[in-house]
Amino acid sequence: MKAAEQIAAFVSSFGAERLTPALVQTCGRALLDTYAVAIAGKDEPASRLALRYARRSGAAMPPWQAGYWATGELLPLELAALCNGVAGHVLDYDDVSAPLRGHPSIALLPALVGLAEAMDASGAEFVCAYVAGFEVICKLSKAMALRHYARGWHSTASIGTLAAAAACARLLRLDARRTCHAIGLGVAQAAGTRAHFGTHAKSFQAGQSNAAGLRAALLASEGFDAAAGALDAAFGYMDLYANGESLAPELATLGQAPLELLGSGIEVKKYPLCYATHRAIDGLLDLRQAHALRLADVAAVRIRASAGALTPLIHARPQTGLEARFSMQYAVAAALLDGQVGLASFTDEAVRRPQAQAFFAQVQTDDSADGPAFPRWTEIDIALRGGRRLQRRVDLLRGSAQAPLSLDELRLKVRDCLAWGRVDADVDGLVAGALALDRMPMRQWRAAAALVPT
Repeated sequence: MKAAEQIAAFVSSFGAERLTPALVQTCGRALLDTYAVAIAGKDEPASRLALRYARRSGAAMPPWQAGYWATGELLPLELAALCNGVAGHVLDYDDVSAPLRGHPSIALLPALVGLAEAMDASGAEFVCAYVAGFEVICKLSKAMALRHYARGWHSTASIGTLAAAAACARLLRLDARRTCHAIGLGVAQAAGTRAHFGTHAKSFQAGQSNAAGLRAALLASEGFDAAAGALDAAFGYMDLYANGESLAPELATLGQAPLELLGSGIEVKKYPLCYATHRAIDGLLDLRQAHALRLADVAAVRIRASAGALTPLIHARPQTGLEARFSMQYAVAAALLDGQVGLASFTDEAVRRPQAQAFFAQVQTDDSADGPAFPRWTEIDIALRGGRRLQRRVDLLRGSAQAPLSLDELRLKVRDCLAWGRVDADVDGLVAGALALDRMPMRQWRAAAALVPT
């Protein structure tokens, strides 16, 4: 069997009998986090521009329409997936998975939520589709994402599109043949570059992975075909996007316990910027509290990290909130200056504060360490103006799959995101429904997610 055929056989046969309470709750937590972060991002310029584009692109035609999460207005299905994907990724506050070097839920959920809403699908079917898509995204990533990402691909989109196509095919209940075609049609659209980090185009790439995956599955459902060897044949995806790796070892374990959603897990962000900064922020905030540090006390900061860990951080002297989300220099300055790194840290005005801008030159970074890329670690070395040094190493990251946020911490993040988006909702009902998705229609959960402007 070709690789796409192997994946299609797994995806099309993945049934609700394989769902466990842990899978349902992990999916529900991912949905809560992704939805809340999208609401927080609704007023960002990229979100507003995407919605304006959608509104001008034609009226929705039932039944293939879905709501824009932040307002509830109906949009054509692919445009709803695009716009919700942009809003959910623009703050860089959405969840992460280590194998992907990127953001799995934002590559899957906007398309799946919209499609489930349009189809009036059950929550159990929705969870099956998400779990299957997550399995695909992780297996592909384990095979080839490390060097793929290092070469400049934005793996959230360039790999996520294929998983979105597979997940949507599962929700549509396509057979293995048509699911294989959906994956091939996903290959036909897969793209995304890290050169766009710090611009509107980065969040567009995440939104586009949803629209493209959805489009691929819907075309396949109509009988549109694609090459069975689109992934692993000559001139296929692996030939062009990978670096000589083989998919075979990872696909040999496709669908085996523990499934990737539980085995690799999800990492929920505590801070609204690139995950490559988070260990440093954890350590800096701890040191600041323990030693009553202030930015004025610090002469220089050196951040060392595991091999390639800092690759996404391409803006050493950011001038905008978007650029600052990919800047270790700003992460260090904000942590020391404010004692916290939150949504308010990333307005353009906050980034351009003279104290922060003047400090950027005092921050040095190094991820050229010998050794494996994983497990990740970060070392912090602070030189104080009086000559004393403070050091800390951070291995275990708060919010990671190994140290997940508590439900109360996640609920607090949801409330904070809704407040930033200037809306209110029944958060307790939202959380309770998300953790029991297998027992309700997705339209019922979407109704529970209704927002009220504040």
